[in-house]
Amino acid sequence: MLDFGQVFEERLQEIESYLDLLDKFDRQVQGGPPRFGKEENSVSVQQQQILYSSVYLQLYNLVEATISLCIEGLSEAILAMNLQPKDLTVDLRREWIRSTARTHIDLNYESRLSSAVALCDHFVQALPISTFVVKKAGGGNWDDTAIEHTARRLGLVLHVDRQVLSNVKRPFRNDQGALAFIKTLRNSLAHGSVSFAECGRGTTVGDLRHLKELTAGYLREVISCFQAAIGGYEFLVPEQRPQRAKE
Repeated sequence: MLDFGQVFEERLQEIESYLDLLDKFDRQVQGGPPRFGKEENSVSVQQQQILYSSVYLQLYNLVEATISLCIEGLSEAILAMNLQPKDLTVDLRREWIRSTARTHIDLNYESRLSSAVALCDHFVQALPISTFVVKKAGGGNWDDTAIEHTARRLGLVLHVDRQVLSNVKRPFRNDQGALAFIKTLRNSLAHGSVSFAECGRGTTVGDLRHLKELTAGYLREVISCFQAAIGGYEFLVPEQRPQRAKE
């Protein structure tokens, strides 16, 4: 199974490396505009702001990639056990039915009938689950609230450290918590309602590092919760869980 915790740390390290570069620019600013070799290659304030704003995109990418990896890890664990729908918890059985019957998609009459027949055949023939696709939030919509909603929909409880949760919920800027603020700026940049220079204006590397720490702390907790749920076979009805998972 994919070690999504390791993948997360590797992606986080990319952001750390980028922030280290911005730190070098900041130190050079104290002696004038940062330069690449010759004076004519100096970096303008606007260019610095553009560089800063890119961190918001990187952090949002980390958030969306992390929850996607967690969900994929859960799906892989289910498929690896050759299960029947009745073995799944009620919430996950609903997700499997949603995916198989395509109840979340507008279908014409024939397609709706085909999906219903496929679902019926699966139960009549007692076939094992061969596909399990969890419907995820659309791109640009992930923050801590969306992550928590998705976990609840899957029947999972996120036991996030109280202090970590408080930190990520506390208003970071514009009365928004860390992940909500990142999501808002990411969407503003993606939709062109704000320029990269405007987005990075009034920001310091210290601000960006603090935002990164809040985000990483919360995502590590989410990863840990998904890993515990998978390792404890919480996707199975209690009577189907291995004995060691019940102890």
